[in-house]
Amino acid sequence: MDDLLVVGAGPYGLSIASHAAAAGLSLRVHGRPMASWRENMPRGMFLKSEPWASHLCDPASRWRLDTYCATRGVPTRHGEPIPVETFAEYGLWFARHAVPEVDERTVTRIAPRPGGFEAVTEDGTTLHARTVALAVGVMPFVDIPAALRGLPADLVSHSSHHTGLDRFRGRDVTVIGGGQAALETAALLAEQGTRVRVLARAGRLHWNDTPPAWERPWWRSVRSPHSGLGPGWRNWFYAERPGLYRRLPEPARARIAASALGPAGAWWVRDRVEGAVEIRLGQNVTAARAVAGGVRLELAGGGSVTTGHVIAATGFRATRDRLGLLSDELRRSLATVADGSPRVGRDFESSRPGLFLAGLLTAAAFGPAMRFVHGATFTADTLVRGVRRRLRTGVPGGTLPAPARVVRN
Repeated sequence: MDDLLVVGAGPYGLSIASHAAAAGLSLRVHGRPMASWRENMPRGMFLKSEPWASHLCDPASRWRLDTYCATRGVPTRHGEPIPVETFAEYGLWFARHAVPEVDERTVTRIAPRPGGFEAVTEDGTTLHARTVALAVGVMPFVDIPAALRGLPADLVSHSSHHTGLDRFRGRDVTVIGGGQAALETAALLAEQGTRVRVLARAGRLHWNDTPPAWERPWWRSVRSPHSGLGPGWRNWFYAERPGLYRRLPEPARARIAASALGPAGAWWVRDRVEGAVEIRLGQNVTAARAVAGGVRLELAGGGSVTTGHVIAATGFRATRDRLGLLSDELRRSLATVADGSPRVGRDFESSRPGLFLAGLLTAAAFGPAMRFVHGATFTADTLVRGVRRRLRTGVPGGTLPAPARVVRN
């Protein structure tokens, strides 16, 4: 029985695995490295976060994004976004150097068993581990508005369902949403000759400001410090002090998690949208039905739009009930907070001893940083310390090995 099974091989899963291996835990890592970054984002997109805030995390900080880019002759400058393709390649490089061999078989089921957990892979192989770190990313939590559910995939898709947008050349597409995913998707569509419009519920679009210079007078830095989530003391608190964030009263955490860093477009995409994409504000889709040639969208207030395809850039909703790979017994045993996400303790352990959670699932507890790559640094170190503590004191048969030992599949 292994000490830890890491389920997921995105930025959070790989960072956790790197820390666990360095801590000497017997370890298995399952998942396709950086799969969602390689397969669920259209070519031509960029990271919204700064390059210096987009590192995966190993304990010695040897395998940073800027280190990788330097080996490829790619500049990493403050205020210059990194292409998603470059970031995905960086993640694969990190996996090769900082992580034990990753088993690409998907884990399809996790259930409790005496002394820990049992996991089953897609080919029916059974694994056993004393603890599990669930780092499944965002894809299990895709959220499509109720009015669009039930329509076929050739008429309605989510923005994360596309590796490329070529099939929409020369067509009519409606994008629903007012955040970065919606606006960047619309820009890419317009630039390839697609007739595109954006329907947003808000009365106005919000745009992030151009970041202030990295080097500036000290008094400007004091007034508005840099952080992994943008300038300003509030963002600094969210990005750099997630452990303190968790000490806020739960109602305050829930309110902030739901409202902080709301839908907004990056400063570098603004000129590609304004004047190039039809924007309809204050539009809420109440119903949708298939018609000849596409979809008819009924809008609140009586209007309608007929379009060839709808892309819902409507984000993700990370709730316990969407964790379909957990057995019914295990899923039901997880306590939740107000937004339906699982409750986690100070070291990312769920209410089920030995089951640790990472990423978007933990935003209600540790704040908005958990929605971004930047949160992986705090998560990896804190979660692995929690696993070590659980192995020492809480899991029957669990022991903390003294020498480093990594199981390679």
